[in-house]
Amino acid sequence: MLNYTLALFLGIAFGFSLNKAGLTRYHKIVNVFRFTDLAVLKFMMTALVVSMTGLYTLRGLGLITFPNIPATYVAGNLVGGLIFGVGMALTGF
Repeated sequence: MLNYTLALFLGIAFGFSLNKAGLTRYHKIVNVFRFTDLAVLKFMMTALVVSMTGLYTLRGLGLITFPNIPATYVAGNLVGGLIFGVGMALTGF
């Protein structure tokens, strides 16, 4: 239960920081797709690098272990990506 509570708290904090940075505004998202404003991509890449560094540091200290990752289900990923992309396009339209 503690893991779920921690994940929920971190997700809310991440969403709050996205909102406070103004990265949830329509023009910011549209400008990412137009390649005129890369603030959202910079924010997400920074979050990925920070989390990756933290996870590998914790693994190096022996505090956590990485689980085995199952094989990718390609057909499901393609269908899900298509649905997501169409939804983003319709929402932007």
